[in-house]
Amino acid sequence: MKRLLLLPLIATLSCAQDASVKPGINDKFLDPNLKVGEWTQKFETESREIFHQREKIVAALRLRPGLNVADIGAGTGLFTLPFAKAVGPKGHVYAVDIAKNFLSHIQARAVEAQAANVTTVQCTPRSVELPEASIELAFICDVYHHFEYPQASLASLHKALKPGGQLVLIDFKRIPGVSSDFVMGHVRAGQEVFEAEVTAAGFEKLTETTDVLKENYFVRFKRK
Repeated sequence: MKRLLLLPLIATLSCAQDASVKPGINDKFLDPNLKVGEWTQKFETESREIFHQREKIVAALRLRPGLNVADIGAGTGLFTLPFAKAVGPKGHVYAVDIAKNFLSHIQARAVEAQAANVTTVQCTPRSVELPEASIELAFICDVYHHFEYPQASLASLHKALKPGGQLVLIDFKRIPGVSSDFVMGHVRAGQEVFEAEVTAAGFEKLTETTDVLKENYFVRFKRK
């Protein structure tokens, strides 16, 4: 029944890919004067669940040497370098972000760490800007709610993934009466809506990891 109730919403989104679902949500990241240090303090702090549990998240992904991974909305590079280490020199990590300053910061961190298997990619609001069939795994952590044009962005991800490739979605649980005021105001929809959007874009839900995070959900999909 819940799935049936979501179908009209998905149909509307699919027919209106040119309509922003949350205008202006990424404006602050497009500021050429964006100060990476200030965002590092916000993103890389123990009070943020995904930072606190970052090692468990990476372990749960079960990355293997030789894998090509896209860190979508890489931000300050919290996961980029651990991914680069996990996939090894025969694998590759694409750090994808809309903010040029974040990408410059990640590139500097990669050079310092001698991680030659990291490439930074500046995306657009509608596309991840990755080559076709270039990755086996797309990682979207606390970022999907920033997709201003989700159907267009998901279509570009579907194209970038190799057949059978996987998409991992981690995002805030948005539950009225339970979630914080920040989450309720900042995140446009809950897990069921986001999952429905992903499956409507040509993905099949595989598993949900429930023993790592409490404030966020952790879902794995496969490209059809």
